Amino acid sequence: MNQVAQKDILSIRTIVAVGIGSALFVILGRFGSIPSGIPNTNIETTYALLALFALLYGPVAGLLIGLIGHTLKDAIFYGSPWFSWVISSGLVGLIIGLLVAGISIQDGEFGRKEIIRFNLAQIAANAIAWFAVAPTLDILIYAEPANKVFTQGLIAGAANIVTVGVIGTLLAAAYAKTRTRQGSLRKLN
Repeated sequence: MNQVAQKDILSIRTIVAVGIGSALFVILGRFGSIPSGIPNTNIETTYALLALFALLYGPVAGLLIGLIGHTLKDAIFYGSPWFSWVISSGLVGLIIGLLVAGISIQDGEFGRKEIIRFNLAQIAANAIAWFAVAPTLDILIYAEPANKVFTQGLIAGAANIVTVGVIGTLLAAAYAKTRTRQGSLRKLN
């Protein structure tokens, strides 16, 4: 039983999803970002993609896509990773993946109840990561001023909640419509 669970967590499908998701995270992080007006804080469309991948492939994929994608994005475009935000991105993917584990989007299930659950999960994940974890780690790791990092965290978290709420929900609903609902096919005589 334990080997089966471990095999599902690190399946080829999950590893491929992590690779593709991380690459898309980097691309959207660079070209799908809108400056917020607060220094080093953007409105990032990439978190909608992270939430979708966490919904589709689970918490381990969400965690790894957030960690790898954010590390690569920072290293490529800014010269070095900003680890407090890298950890927070991974945490967002992990929490969303854990809280939406029961949604059967693979079977085309993404109605009102699932949308509410998905959005409550992403709000909780973004609030924990950006309102608390990222600013606290900024202070502990980089000795940044508290008022600056908590302002950045509030702006980033609010922007990510809205982005995932709109774009992430639309992406998930569109994906669910491409799937055949379980039990929707009937046998013809």
